[in-house]
Order: sequence, then C-alpha cells, then structure tokens
Amino acid sequence: MKVSCLILTHNEQENIVDNLSALQWCDDIVVVDSGSCDDTVNLARRHGARILERPFDCFANQRNFGLSHGKLQHEWVLHLDADEIVTPEFVAALSALQIEPGIDAYRVPSKTMLFGRWLQYAGMYPTYQVRLGHRDRLRFIQVGHGQREDMPASRIGEFSEPYLHYSFSHGMQRWLEKHVRYAADEADFIVEARKIDRSARDGNLGDDDTSKRRRKKALTARIPLALRPFARFLYIYIWCQGFRDGVAGFIYAFMLSVYEGMTAVIAYERLRAPHKES
Repeated sequence: MKVSCLILTHNEQENIVDNLSALQWCDDIVVVDSGSCDDTVNLARRHGARILERPFDCFANQRNFGLSHGKLQHEWVLHLDADEIVTPEFVAALSALQIEPGIDAYRVPSKTMLFGRWLQYAGMYPTYQVRLGHRDRLRFIQVGHGQREDMPASRIGEFSEPYLHYSFSHGMQRWLEKHVRYAADEADFIVEARKIDRSARDGNLGDDDTSKRRRKKALTARIPLALRPFARFLYIYIWCQGFRDGVAGFIYAFMLSVYEGMTAVIAYERLRAPHKES
C-alpha cells in the first residue's frame, strides 16, 4: 500500500534527518513546521519533503491543517513526529497491509527508546495511537496535551508493527521544558474530567485496548492530586516492572513522576481558583 507521510516539526534538526532517511521509500512527504529557527526546514527540503508552515496551537490542529492543505497524493496518510522512526519491519508490514472493509484508520504501537534501549516494561508496551488513516476521513481533536482521532472506534483497525519513539532525543532538560507546557494541558483535562459524569465520558468508547486505556485515564483523573506523582512512579516502576529495564527504566519512571507532580500542582491551582477571594 502506498501512503503519504505527514510530519510535525519545531526545531528538530537533531532528529529530522534520521526520520526522513527512514522514509526514503515514500514518494510524498509533507512537513508541517511551527516556526523552527534552526536548520529543520532546510534539512527537510534537502531530503525531498514539501513544507507547510503554521504557528503551533495544538497537535490536533497541526495534523488537521496538514491533511487539509498538504495536497497529499495518496489516500492513506502516515502521521509521525520528527523523533519517531519507522523500521524496515514497519515498512514491510505497511506495504503488505490490506485495508479492511469499513476501516478508515489504524492504531499503531510505538516502542519508547531511552539511552539506545527499548523500554519494554517502563514504556508500557504496547500502547497505541491512531497514526495511519484515510486522508479525507480521519481528523483529530485535542485531548490533554495530545491528539485523539475524531471517529467511532468501530472504524479503527489495529496495525501490529511498531515504530520507534526517541522522546528524549533532545536531552532531559528539553524534555522537562516541553513537559511543563504539556502539564498545563493535562491539568485542564483533570479539571474537566472531574466535572463530567463518568457515563458521559465513556459513552463513545469501545472495548479495544486503546479505549480501555482512555477509560483508565479518565478514572485516574480523580486520584488525589498529592498522590499522583508517587502513584505514577509505583505504577510504572513496580506494577509495569519498569525495574526490568535497568537504569533507563528507573530514570523514565522518575521523569514521568516529576511530570505528574507538575501536572498535579497546576491542577490544584486551577481547581482552587474559583474559590479565591476577589
């Protein structure tokens, strides 16, 4: 199956060459850049990508903009970030994919990489995101700091071969700076989830693994804020057996607990704001 590739970038000169080098098989690559001030755009052009520019507001709008304005040549589109790399096995599975009747998108697993190692346990593999979909029928909505497909679960299939996600490729400091911004979005999600009736939250979710994970996320929004960073560390390091990933597993669990702590503090601020005296 032939696909177009749609890639989101912002100051990704460290990653974009590896990303595009793994996509040499693709004859239609569009990069949606959100104002890079490094060499990202020039490097992408040299590797044959077409460039669209749009100021960043959220991931969902960036992807939807690319779908609407990218003049994509193929009906099916693979969505990637610059720090995500497809493997030869992924490409082979994609080439052999036969689209199932009634399916307009596919959930795709990823392997989280840290210090050159796959976090098989701490990375909670497999986790899925919809990253392959029909050009005209798949659109995204923003939820928390990430995007979610805007279509019923019954129209989504499952693609079994993972891509590699190098989420720490810019270093720990850049990861923390980025996740300070993400924490504010996740805090808003927690605040809203506490206002919405559970049946309303879960009504459009199916019984697949991704839907179950989303239900779990909605339920965990009600965990006491003070416990969230500790609960996140214990869940990843003990329950998911992140300790089996060695030092990398410990660092990953710790970093996510720090992120959870930032989220909890911002959520606390949001929740008490209506009660402040004017």
